[in-house]
Amino acid sequence: MNPMKSTLAELRNEYTQRGLDIADVSTHPLSQFRVWMDDALAAHVPEANAMHLSTVSADGRPSGRIVLLKGLDDRGFVFFTNYLSRKGKEMEAHPFGALTFFWSELERQVRIEGRVEKISANESDEYFQSRPRGSQIGALVSDQSAEIADREVLENKRIQLEKKYENKLIPRPDHWGGYCIVPHFLEFWQGRPSRLHDRIAYQKKGNEWLISRLSP
Repeated sequence: MNPMKSTLAELRNEYTQRGLDIADVSTHPLSQFRVWMDDALAAHVPEANAMHLSTVSADGRPSGRIVLLKGLDDRGFVFFTNYLSRKGKEMEAHPFGALTFFWSELERQVRIEGRVEKISANESDEYFQSRPRGSQIGALVSDQSAEIADREVLENKRIQLEKKYENKLIPRPDHWGGYCIVPHFLEFWQGRPSRLHDRIAYQKKGNEWLISRLSP
């Protein structure tokens, strides 16, 4: 047997920290998410706002990557990226996405599914101006997901733009801004012993959220 295959098959982690019951969760999923995010921040989980974003191309092929949650309001989950990147093009063609948070330190996972909407230009402008100048320049430098010859292409463009905007306000590029995942489904997963995990799901029906327990 392949030694690595044997090692992977033997990996085990018994989840024992706590449980999750319908009686203990909020009636609204975004309120429940805020509680769990606060717990993750209090536990000093590294990059607690890191989330896996899954999108689907026009021909139904899925792709995924890690992005950072930068806003949470009554609409849903806000993040920022290049509109012309692969994920941007996929969300334009198929405006639905899925997010996954995994906080191993708390033995918790949250899955979110919903519709993708661009946030307003004013909101994107406000966030862009709050970023460090290096990140602002980076958004101008990168034609995200496009093929380039080497890293020197990026470094040369960065130097040119730093000179161009020295002591000047850096404008948000038209191809960069925010998206909001407006959820219609959320699942809160709490690890439990013997793989009998707790799973509490919220499904939106009209203006109401229906809560149910799922089998692990």
